[in-house]
Amino acid sequence: MKARIRTLALALPLCLASCSGEPTGDPAAAISDEDRAYGAQQHPQLLAEFGGAYPGGQAGYLKAVGERVATAAGLDGQCTFTMVNSDVVNAFAVPGCYIYVTRGLFAVVTSEAELASVLGHEVGHVVAQHSQRQERRSVWRTLGVIAVSLTGSDRLTRLASQAAQYFGLRYSRTQEYQADDLGVGYLEKAGYDVYAAAEMLADLQRQEAFVQATGARDAARSIPEWALSHPLTQNRIERARKRAEATGLQDDALPENAAAYYARVDGLLYGDDPQQGFVIDRRFAHPVMRITFEAPPGFSLTNSPQAVGLNGPDGVRGEFGGGPMPAGGLPRYAEALVAQVVGDAPAQVRSSQAAEINGLPAVIVQVALQVRQGTVPLAIAAYDGGGGEAYHFIMISPPSDAHAAALAALFGSFRRLSPQEAASLRPRVIRTVRARAGDTADALSRQTVDRNPRALFALLNGDAKGALAPGAMVKIVTYAGVR
Repeated sequence: MKARIRTLALALPLCLASCSGEPTGDPAAAISDEDRAYGAQQHPQLLAEFGGAYPGGQAGYLKAVGERVATAAGLDGQCTFTMVNSDVVNAFAVPGCYIYVTRGLFAVVTSEAELASVLGHEVGHVVAQHSQRQERRSVWRTLGVIAVSLTGSDRLTRLASQAAQYFGLRYSRTQEYQADDLGVGYLEKAGYDVYAAAEMLADLQRQEAFVQATGARDAARSIPEWALSHPLTQNRIERARKRAEATGLQDDALPENAAAYYARVDGLLYGDDPQQGFVIDRRFAHPVMRITFEAPPGFSLTNSPQAVGLNGPDGVRGEFGGGPMPAGGLPRYAEALVAQVVGDAPAQVRSSQAAEINGLPAVIVQVALQVRQGTVPLAIAAYDGGGGEAYHFIMISPPSDAHAAALAALFGSFRRLSPQEAASLRPRVIRTVRARAGDTADALSRQTVDRNPRALFALLNGDAKGALAPGAMVKIVTYAGVR
């Protein structure tokens, strides 16, 4: 969440509409004029939603590698490659050949060829025109009981479907395999090691294991949709390897360009951007705004520039956001928030109570939303954060009182950070180091700043054991400004 938040902002759905049919002999035919116009229209909105374009030098490197892959696919000069300022490990494509890779994914790969395989996979989805077929099965057409019942409020529909919409739609197994196969072909034509696709999938398998082992993030938001659709089993990795073998090339017959990648990844921001705040387990802390809260056990947090998404047990979900305090103060802010959230949906305000939470003025509003099956509780907590800023939670839960205590604990956890607490929240970056004689993975991992340094070292570098080869390049994570 950025230091200035648009009041009542919510995630934009990715409507990945494109043309249908199998890949043609002319890849350029896969991108219609309508697709190009759609992609150009969505591009600035997507950047605003997912953290903006990453400003570091790695972005230009990504574009250069992407153009090399696009040329191999017959789409030279027709694709736009953007690094997104998000620590979530992901990549996705939008019609018009707009392709996005997060800095989180850039950190996880270990060579230029692996990065090219990510981009080749996404270009494959564009060439194979997969997005139109996914639109027909859009999550917006298959929402749960709450979402489809809340007529009259787009905001509530989006909130109810928040968990399903993050970073777009899922592809079928057949579509994923087709994109894998096309991507390997583009690697060969671009002059990269064709075995890098299998290695990249192994990188993502490590990411999945890291998330599950450390609880660093909710697994459903830390793995690319095209990987999450069908778990990264060893069978899929082996399939990619067999596809590479079918080219007749030996492993490493073509270059991986690992040295070029390691030179570029040095200095990359890792983890949360201080301007968007830090997610630390179930806690959110923003050093610029100097605010924090902690979600109850069983909840996960997903940070974005506009809001922090919250997902809890039994379908409890919502968001934390904020904006400028209006004339009329906190009561007016809470009143406007309820009106804009509920929209035209039938609802009844059951209670609105002023409170003081950790020294801050607050208003807690309980709303009953009318749906075909009965009522659904909507709880809103608004706070006067001082300095003309207001903050709020919006939470939807199943129609029972089972989660009332958890929501009360969530609302009661919001507070201001002390100057010392805010100063302790420091950005981290990736540094590349060259192993010396006798260096081991265990020894170098101790230079990594993380709650799970050895696991993070294995994620970023592969599960190296014992002594490392002298001169081998590895990635560690340190605080910015520390060498």
